[in-house]
Parts: sequence; structure tokens; C-alpha cells
Amino acid sequence: VQLQASGGGLVQAGGSLRLSCAASGRTFSNTVMGWFRQAPGKEREFVAAIKWSGGSTRYADYVKGRFTISKNTAKSTVYLQMNSLVAEDTAVYYCAAGSGLIRTTMVRSSGYDYWGQGTQVTVSS
Repeated sequence: VQLQASGGGLVQAGGSLRLSCAASGRTFSNTVMGWFRQAPGKEREFVAAIKWSGGSTRYADYVKGRFTISKNTAKSTVYLQMNSLVAEDTAVYYCAAGSGLIRTTMVRSSGYDYWGQGTQVTVSS
């Protein structure tokens, strides 16, 4: 599976961005697509995830209510709609794919087998 993330950029606080992650190669019904982010000097952290089959989602508490993860199966693409952005959201955002993940494991970066190249999101205050 190859992943290509895009859509990052510079936005003012309170603004919005939509990230895309295009997947190529074979995906399975138990595939989970996740978004993680990493700010300078910090560890990579979970943002959101969605199951390829069924579409159930999970969010980190710090983005719940502001970010929405969705998918377009026909386009093999996962999106992360980010609203009400704050300076603390500034990071490189990565999309990832894993198999057989459940709610307790989909929040761990170690559970994912494939990673995109990352896209920079910068929120100015």
C-alpha cells in the first residue's frame, strides 16, 4: 500500500484545512486508516482513524468536535477536515494504514504498517 498525503498549508487560527490521503495498492476489508501528527520536539500523536469497512471512527480528545475523518471508497482516499484550528495544531500530519486494528490499538502508531510522507500544517495565531 502506498499513501500520498496532501492539503497542508498555512492558515490563521480559527480557519480550516482539509487533508487528503490517497491510497494505492491493495486494501483489505479490515484496513484502518489513521491520521497522526508530530510537532517539533514532540512525539508523534494520534489524531483520528476510520475503518475502511463500515466507516466507524475514533478521535483524539483534543480534536474531537473540530476534526472530521471521512473516506471515499471509490477514490481510495481518506480525508481529514480540520476546523477551528489553533496554534497547537501546528505539526506535520501523516496518514497511515494498518490491518486488524481495534479501538484500543488504532491509536498507537506502532499498529500501522504503511505511512505517507507527511504534510505540514501551520496555524498562525
